[in-house]
Amino acid sequence: MKAALALLLLLATAHAAHRGRAYVREKVCQEYRMLGKENFRTLTIIANSRKYSNGTFEEIGHLVREIVSLAETCCADGADPSCYDAGSTALSVKSCSADSPFPAHPGTAECCAHEGLERKLCLAALRHPPRPLPQYLQPSDKELCQAFRQDPREFADRFLYEYSSSYSQAPLPVLLSSTRTFLSMVSTCCISPAPTACFLKEKLERKTLSLLTLTSNRICSRFSAYGKDKVSFSYLASLAQKVPTASFEDLLPLAEDAADMSSQCCDSVAEDCMQKKLLEHTAKICTTLSARDARLAGCCNGKNLMENHFCILALPPAPAPKLPEASEPTNKELCGKEGALHATRSLFELARRHPSLPDAVLAKLYDSFGKLQGECCSTKDPSACLNSNRKRMEAELPPLLEKASQLCGQYNKLPFLEFKKRLRESLAQAEPEASPAQLERLLEQPVSFASTCCLPDAPPLLCASKV
Repeated sequence: MKAALALLLLLATAHAAHRGRAYVREKVCQEYRMLGKENFRTLTIIANSRKYSNGTFEEIGHLVREIVSLAETCCADGADPSCYDAGSTALSVKSCSADSPFPAHPGTAECCAHEGLERKLCLAALRHPPRPLPQYLQPSDKELCQAFRQDPREFADRFLYEYSSSYSQAPLPVLLSSTRTFLSMVSTCCISPAPTACFLKEKLERKTLSLLTLTSNRICSRFSAYGKDKVSFSYLASLAQKVPTASFEDLLPLAEDAADMSSQCCDSVAEDCMQKKLLEHTAKICTTLSARDARLAGCCNGKNLMENHFCILALPPAPAPKLPEASEPTNKELCGKEGALHATRSLFELARRHPSLPDAVLAKLYDSFGKLQGECCSTKDPSACLNSNRKRMEAELPPLLEKASQLCGQYNKLPFLEFKKRLRESLAQAEPEASPAQLERLLEQPVSFASTCCLPDAPPLLCASKV
C-alpha cells in the first residue's frame, strides 16, 4: 500500500513541468516495476475515475488501457529510452482527435492548440468538477455476489470506477483503502459458507472507514469549492448555528483547525493524514463545546470518534437563542488591518441569530462582504462608499434572509409532503390568480432549493448557483 501511495504524486504529471519528460518516465517506470502491472492498473483506474468523475466507464477503460500499455511497453527491460516520450505524444494526439475515446473535457480544445510537452502537461492537468452528491448505491449482498461470480475482474473494475468517481474528492489514500477493503470483503464473503454472517461482520469492521470516506469526501468537496479562508468561515457559521450559545472566541479556533486539516490532508498522500487529523479535530470540538450543548455532548459520548464526528456533522441547527443586538463593525474596523476578522465576526453573529440560514446564502454574504471591503477600502473616501452600501444592504438583505430562513426552517422541521403542502398553500395565497399547473411550476424552484441546499451536506457549487 505504501508503494502505491508513492505513485499517487507521480501520476499527476502536470507537477513535473520543470523536471522534463525523462523524470516522468523514470519515476513512472520505477513505480510500475515496484507495484507490478495489476496494482498499477488498479491505481490508474482509481486516479482517472476521480479525475474525470463525469466520464463513462467505457471512456475511463480506454484511458486506463492506454496508460497501462504505455508503461508495460516502455518500462520493459531494454526498451528504447524514447519509447515513453513517443508513446505519450501519440496518446496526446489521440486525445485531440475528433473521435477520441477518452473522457470529454471542455478544456481539451485549448490544450490541443499547444504542441509537444506543453500540450501533454495541459491535458494532464485537466479534471472534471466533482459530482454535486455521491451517486454510488451499494447493491444488496446477493446482487454483489452474482456480479462478482459472473466476472470478478469486470466487477472489480466497475466498482473501482463507480466508487472513485462518486467519492472523487476523498483523499486518494482513503479511497485506496476503502476500495481495497470492500473488494476484499466481497471476494471473501461470496465464497463463504455463511455469506450473510460474513458480510455483517465485514461491514461492521469497515464502518469507520466507510464513514471516513463519506466525511472526507464532503470536507474536501467544500474545501475544493471554497478555498481555505472561506471553508473556515463556512465551518464557523455551521458551528454557530448548531451551538449558538458558544462565543466567537470558542468557535474560531475550531473553524481554523478544520480549514488547516482540509488544506493539509485533502491532497496529501500520507496514508493516515485525514483520519488522524479528523480524530484530533473531533476531540477538540468535544472538549470545547460539550458543556455548551447537550445534543453535541450526546454525540461526543460514543467510543468511536469517527462516528462522533459524523453525528456532529448531522446535527440540525439549534433554535435561535435570545441574544442582545449585535454591534456592527465600524468603517474604520472594516478597513483596518483586521478588517476580514471584523467582517467574519459580524457574519458569525448573523448566523447564530438565523440558525436556519443555509450555508449557500451565508457563503454568498461572505463573498459580498469581501468584495465590498475590496472595493470601498481602496477608495479615497472609504466611509462614504461603505455607508452607501450599508443603506442598500439594510433595505435588500432582511427580506432575503427571512425568506431563506423560513424555507429551510420549514424544510428541516416538517415531513417532505407536509412541507410541500404548506409551501403550495402560501404560494396560492400570494398568487390567487395562478392555475394549479402554474402553482406546480412555481413550486419547483423553492422545493428544489430546499431539498438540495437546506441540508448539512449541501453541495456548495450547485447551491451557489441556486441562491
